[in-house]
Amino acid sequence: MTLIETIQEYKAIGIEKVVDFEKFNNYTITAHSTQVEGSTLTFDDATLLLDEGLTPKGKPFIHSQMVTDHHKALLFIKEQVSKKRLITPEFIKEINAYVMKSTGSLYNTILGEVDSSKGEYRKGSVYAGQRYFVNYQKVEGLVNKLCKTISDQLKKESITIDDKINLSFYAHFELVSIHPFYDGNGRTSRLLMNYLQALFELPMSVVFKEDKLEYIQSLEKSREESDLNYFYDFMREQYQKLLSNEIKKYKVQNDGEGYKSLDF
Repeated sequence: MTLIETIQEYKAIGIEKVVDFEKFNNYTITAHSTQVEGSTLTFDDATLLLDEGLTPKGKPFIHSQMVTDHHKALLFIKEQVSKKRLITPEFIKEINAYVMKSTGSLYNTILGEVDSSKGEYRKGSVYAGQRYFVNYQKVEGLVNKLCKTISDQLKKESITIDDKINLSFYAHFELVSIHPFYDGNGRTSRLLMNYLQALFELPMSVVFKEDKLEYIQSLEKSREESDLNYFYDFMREQYQKLLSNEIKKYKVQNDGEGYKSLDF
């Protein structure tokens, strides 16, 4: 089954209309996105934290802050979907400010102070994995260019489902490759992707925490080969995995196969 066929089945059987599905889907997105960035909170930990305010024992408090902030950022972008918010540098900064609200730091540079909890662009070099990202002086221009590219695509009269999916992945790839902030770039990029998907009335995708290495490798391969298809292929596999899992769970429970009566 193709990805588009899977999306169509997912929407046709009405999974998103199930009571509390949206809430727990938000928790899934939040748990995986923060785990990719080093959080030790599992889905169950995140659920208890977000439902009852209970921080897990024996785990760094900063990881609970990451989860709480990401969840608030996710709710923020979903709220903006109803307003059909234009994608601008200011919007991207707002997303990052939500992501970094509790865990941001002050950076003192020769060009002045940067508060990473407020969605401010970096004023220095950043390094992640084995890569230095673009010079900070180019950040503003590159983010402006990205926003214009996305806006131009959104203005097109005819845009296919494939185009919509690829545009969401493109926004993700470009923003994380620009790395405009000192921290929170991955989470912000994935949330930008989710915003576009929600705007297009598509299910929101995730990067599964267990596939983090493949995620990084796909980003690097696309950069090295100047070919977005390596990243697109990986993200399509992740999307298919998420939707297929949800469809399977829904069918098992809906058919009664997931329930076993116990003797009194």
